[in-house]
Amino acid sequence: MAAPSDLAFDPWDQAFLADPYPAYAELRARGRVHWFEPTNQWLVPHHADVSALLRDRRLGRTYQHRFTHEDFGRTAPPPEHEPFHVLNDHGMLDLEPPDHTRIRRLVSKAFTPRTVEQLKPYVRDLAGSLVAALVEKGGGDLLTDVAEPLPVAVIAEMLGIPEADRAQLRPWSADICGMYELNPSQETAAKAVRASVEFSDYLTELIAARRKQPGDDLMSGLIAAYDEGDRLTEQEMISTAVLLLNAGHEATVNATVNGWWALFRNPGQLAALRADHSLIPSAIEELMRYDTPLQLFERWVLDEIEIDGTVIPRGAEIAMLFGSANHDPEVFADPDRLDLTRKENPHISFSAGIHYCIGAPLARIELAASMTALLEQAPMLRLAAEPERKPNFVIRGLEGLSVEVG
Repeated sequence: MAAPSDLAFDPWDQAFLADPYPAYAELRARGRVHWFEPTNQWLVPHHADVSALLRDRRLGRTYQHRFTHEDFGRTAPPPEHEPFHVLNDHGMLDLEPPDHTRIRRLVSKAFTPRTVEQLKPYVRDLAGSLVAALVEKGGGDLLTDVAEPLPVAVIAEMLGIPEADRAQLRPWSADICGMYELNPSQETAAKAVRASVEFSDYLTELIAARRKQPGDDLMSGLIAAYDEGDRLTEQEMISTAVLLLNAGHEATVNATVNGWWALFRNPGQLAALRADHSLIPSAIEELMRYDTPLQLFERWVLDEIEIDGTVIPRGAEIAMLFGSANHDPEVFADPDRLDLTRKENPHISFSAGIHYCIGAPLARIELAASMTALLEQAPMLRLAAEPERKPNFVIRGLEGLSVEVG
């Protein structure tokens, strides 16, 4: 069915970006799938459908393992965008089996649960020192003082990126991630291309240095990863490192500030959390559900599918609305209420299926560390100024979150 012209879904509208959840409720009420002309995508708003489609092998993050652009009825990206697409298209998030299976298996050899678990003391200490600095000056911007530096430092530490080089990582990441928004502008594309070239050049040098002198870092592990005659190519290593960095902090940064902004708007829940720190694990899951950091995830239709009587042909693109799925009353009781004690919480903020977030355990450790440090060291943390939303839809976050301590 086509999305009616009066539909409230408008990912470029400031009022929608401030609170998209009423528009999602309208989408769910009007049906299971909607054609959205401005982006030439089919919108899927229900949890059951999104969850099933994430596991459906008739859909893919890419189509190039089976079709040329022409065969698939698509236009090749402009040649000037090539550096971005070379970088992006060799990362496992944008690959399908067999390449996805091979790369994820090799990356998993270096990115083990034991590796992540061993990071806990480092993450806890770093979160504690960042919060201590915030407390010492009586407050500041929770985004730039705590939410950003923590996951960037952690993934850089894992990859073995020297401390002196880390300042450029976040700007590169932000410019590259601009391409994941709907209908990015030429300026956004130019920034993403430039960042892709600079980031790739930097990692090429780092890989060369680690080949000569391996360490116990993740980059050395990626170089050494070997299985059944397979190794990662140089481009796959570069793309994997960029993916781990971008995905490894974008969601955590936004989950942190979105989460605290939600807590400030729900003082009863914040009071309960302050009184009982054992709520932290369920609070993290609920905050990720309540204001989802990644609102939309796309898939190409590789083989025709049908949703509720609507046939979606090969070559179409589906936009799965994670934010809507996470507020579906068919799955979540009273979904628009923040409930830090919510027991059943099958949110899909980390995706599902073969592309389930490999860094989810690390993200949970980071979110728990920063929340624990803030609750312990700044128990009366309060909002100092109303925050502004970033003008993005897909990656949902704030421009900043000004707070006061004491």
